[in-house]
Amino acid sequence: ATRAALARVCASPGPPAPLCRTLSHGIRAAVLHYSMIRPGDRVLVGLSGGKDSMTLLLQLLRLQAVAPVWFEVGAVTVDPGSAAYDPRPLIPYLESLGVPYLYEEQAIMAQALEAECTSICAFCSRMKRGRIYHAARREGYNVLAMGQHLDDMAESFLMSVFHNGRLRTMKANYTVKEDDLRVIRPFAFVREKSLREFAEK
Repeated sequence: ATRAALARVCASPGPPAPLCRTLSHGIRAAVLHYSMIRPGDRVLVGLSGGKDSMTLLLQLLRLQAVAPVWFEVGAVTVDPGSAAYDPRPLIPYLESLGVPYLYEEQAIMAQALEAECTSICAFCSRMKRGRIYHAARREGYNVLAMGQHLDDMAESFLMSVFHNGRLRTMKANYTVKEDDLRVIRPFAFVREKSLREFAEK
């Protein structure tokens, strides 16, 4: 199924070759530097439908074709039940690619209102991450690929410095405390402007 998806992605009209090479170089550099993908890994992409996660999915499919090791690629979306966000159009799109797709529904927004959270965004983020972890474990995936890029990491660093007085940011590759899932960010060396240009082109 993944090979069929890759064939459709590579055969479709896409952005200019130099831009694809820029993204491919950035991903390969991060994957090699942080040992993100290992032989036999089952990689699950957290897919929101935005430019970052969509580009990550397509780039991982391209990487899969040339990588010296075999790994699987799937995707997961959490629908939080918000009127402002409808990810359902992703269902037929992922079906057309032939990529294994987990569509998880949970009334997170309603739960946040009931809990009277001080920060709905923080509550939603934690709940979505928990649902993604659960889906990955249920379906046998051992790696979660997230779409945060270099700009996100820089912003996270500055927020941590100014708000908490700590020199830290998001990690490019780490294992969760249960020691059964790794979280990777293959765009750790990629600037947001490249992802925006890829989506637009």
